[in-house]
Amino acid sequence: MDNIQKNLLMQIADLHSVPEGAYNIRANGELGGRNTTANIDIVTKQDKPGIDIIIKPNTKNESVHIPVIISKTGVEDLVYNDFYIGENADVTIVAGCGIHNTGDSKSEHDGIHTFHVGKNAKVVYVEKHYGDGDGNGENVMNPTTVIEIDEGGYLEMETTQIKGIDSTVRVTNATLANDAKLVIREKIMTHGTQLAKTDFTVDLNGENSSANVISRSVAKDKSHQIFLSNIKGNNKCAGHTECDAIIMDDATVSAIPEITANHIDASLIHEAAIGKIAGEQLIKLMTLGLTEQEAEEQIVNGFLK
Repeated sequence: MDNIQKNLLMQIADLHSVPEGAYNIRANGELGGRNTTANIDIVTKQDKPGIDIIIKPNTKNESVHIPVIISKTGVEDLVYNDFYIGENADVTIVAGCGIHNTGDSKSEHDGIHTFHVGKNAKVVYVEKHYGDGDGNGENVMNPTTVIEIDEGGYLEMETTQIKGIDSTVRVTNATLANDAKLVIREKIMTHGTQLAKTDFTVDLNGENSSANVISRSVAKDKSHQIFLSNIKGNNKCAGHTECDAIIMDDATVSAIPEITANHIDASLIHEAAIGKIAGEQLIKLMTLGLTEQEAEEQIVNGFLK
């Protein structure tokens, strides 16, 4: 693995070396390394590109890393990854994709991830997207996530995209059973003429199921962001969707939260706020010795924490 690939791993998965435990590293459309454990198996699909990650019931305090790195121009990569999390497991999954593109061609990674979260299982899923390079080629990522949470299961998703992705369309569809819980926290920053679109649909089918979908974003220059969410309460349940965005320069942001109650005991809330950085915030920081640009960066970094 060369220095460019090592830097991509550090950016998307905080890895400075090969991780301990289970991992699968995909590099430029091919297997770059793999390790399994007694409780976590990783199997290559036979009918299409991708892997099955199988986590045994009652697995505790283990993690699996599945980063994707692209360090060549003109690579178009598509994978189908299925996660099978056994009953009562408690695991962390670290994913993400990094692209280093110094050529004139588009480099693209599209991932279709399906989560089967077993009864009373708990999963924390962390996904970072990052791009760099000094060429004219585009960096494109289009993740699709399908989530099925069984009774009493819990899935927490943390997704981050703050640099170098020219175009991304993220689609997430989730179905929850009785007492299941879903938490999604999204952080996005766009600049230049970048496009970022996210589309969340959650079906709260189970009694006492709940979902909390939160998006925080910053749009700079002439970039464009679209946030769509639809939480459907099909039983006695609780749902909340929230979008907060800072808009700067000539950027545009669209926030379209939707809630649908199909049951008398569905309790649903949606919120959306878009605005510029307040002048008094800038002034306060500038009185402490920061330049206007430094003050803006401090506010943005704090907002996206």
